[in-house]
Amino acid sequence: MNGKERNHVWLKLILLVLILGGLTFLLYESGLIKIFFSKKKLVHFLDSLGPLGPVGFMVLQALQVIISPIPGDVTGILGGFLYGPWFAVLLSTIGLTVGSCAAFGLSRAFGRPFAERFVPKAAMGRFDYLIEHKGAFLAFLLFLIPGFPKDYFCYIFGLGKMPAGQFIGVSTAGRLLGTILLSLSGNCIRLHQYMYLSILVGVSLIVIFVAWVFRDKMESIFRTLQAKARRREKPKDIRVDA
Repeated sequence: MNGKERNHVWLKLILLVLILGGLTFLLYESGLIKIFFSKKKLVHFLDSLGPLGPVGFMVLQALQVIISPIPGDVTGILGGFLYGPWFAVLLSTIGLTVGSCAAFGLSRAFGRPFAERFVPKAAMGRFDYLIEHKGAFLAFLLFLIPGFPKDYFCYIFGLGKMPAGQFIGVSTAGRLLGTILLSLSGNCIRLHQYMYLSILVGVSLIVIFVAWVFRDKMESIFRTLQAKARRREKPKDIRVDA
């Protein structure tokens, strides 16, 4: 490793420490980290922002992607409860897209050691085949199907070969159905439409249950598709006659 490359590595490490340290300090000193785990605190926090409440909501949605263990379903339902279904879908989509881009970009910039701070080793090992993946359709399915760790995928795909523009498109489109369902559920709670809420929850649970039962089979199919795509990408041997 020459001097220029060594300086580049040190610069990345310094930036990594500054980003993680600054983010951790901000979240804990402001008490923002605790807000995610309490519906009352979330509502109070957004109400306290006044006209900037929608902006605060988008920031919360972005952070719940970057800080993966934070439950995103809570904020998704809360959006529908506070802002109605369609405005909540818009705000959530913007926030989730920003968060997904940030996780993807940070992972691509700082590499696997950075990604492993946010993705558990078990999940990284389970989905490491995605690092070599470049196909949009498979990525879209992974973001679309309930039960898969979508926030972790942002970091994993960031380590791979998928172009950033393609990732933004498939991750945003894939999350859209889940975002709509969560926003509609929150709106039903706001309007006390518990019959419609029961239908939404019932359909969601059935889909999640089916996805959970067949998750191993689906992952096997995804791995097979990835292996086939890899074989197609390998250059054929070229013989040169003497």
